[in-house]
Amino acid sequence: MKHTFLSDDSVSIPETAFDLSEHLGFLPSKAAQWAWYELSGSVLSRYVVDQQARLDGLFKWFFNDLGFCAKEDYFSVEAADLSYCVTKRQGNSTTLSTLLVLLAKQLDLPLEAVLLPGHTVLRSKLNGKQVYHDPFSGEPMTRRQLHNLVRGELGNAARLKPKHVKAATVKTLISRMLNELKASCILTQKFEQAMECCSLLLQWHPGDVHLNRERAFIAQQLGCIKVAMSDLQHFIDSSPHDPVTELVKMQLKELSQQSQTLH
Repeated sequence: MKHTFLSDDSVSIPETAFDLSEHLGFLPSKAAQWAWYELSGSVLSRYVVDQQARLDGLFKWFFNDLGFCAKEDYFSVEAADLSYCVTKRQGNSTTLSTLLVLLAKQLDLPLEAVLLPGHTVLRSKLNGKQVYHDPFSGEPMTRRQLHNLVRGELGNAARLKPKHVKAATVKTLISRMLNELKASCILTQKFEQAMECCSLLLQWHPGDVHLNRERAFIAQQLGCIKVAMSDLQHFIDSSPHDPVTELVKMQLKELSQQSQTLH
């Protein structure tokens, strides 16, 4: 089933993220929308002429006055849900970064989200100077800190590459949110929502066969053996030279035997 809020020409933040939350059964979009209206209206009182003072003021207001912070249960569904973040003022690096980018836009500040592997950070460009910021405090970050985040996700030998510090687009930001929601749903065994996250991501990224493999795992947990087999077969057909293809063939064989047993 196609969902209009994921068509490329209608996708926007925060509306799309709020719609996704409601669609997946987490929080009603109307409650999140009202919380956003209140936040985006009150941030205008932080406007001052000097851009640097404006950015510093935004961070101070967001973290100190309003108390936005990292959710203690960092890998929970709530932490990855923008609706929860805007209403409860807790989130992960992606949801907090997204809100700050939106609020900065209200103040006419050049702030963007950067999707490092496994972690989202902020980048400001003021007076010809580019600075990275911690999404949990607004504090400046060094290149070494960025590199350490990349190494923490990809291993000690990983380098900090230009592709790692590309500015996020609306589509890549929502894709990351969906991926993080999917991972959290799998972790908490909310397999139906995880399945829907996979299906939505495949609408946008039909060529990502690793999503098919992941959906096969989720379908198996739900007892949808035929769906799982179909996704695994698609992976094998599309990626004959992938290093994990032999493993996937073994998974498919086991599933076909399971299917025969069940019937």
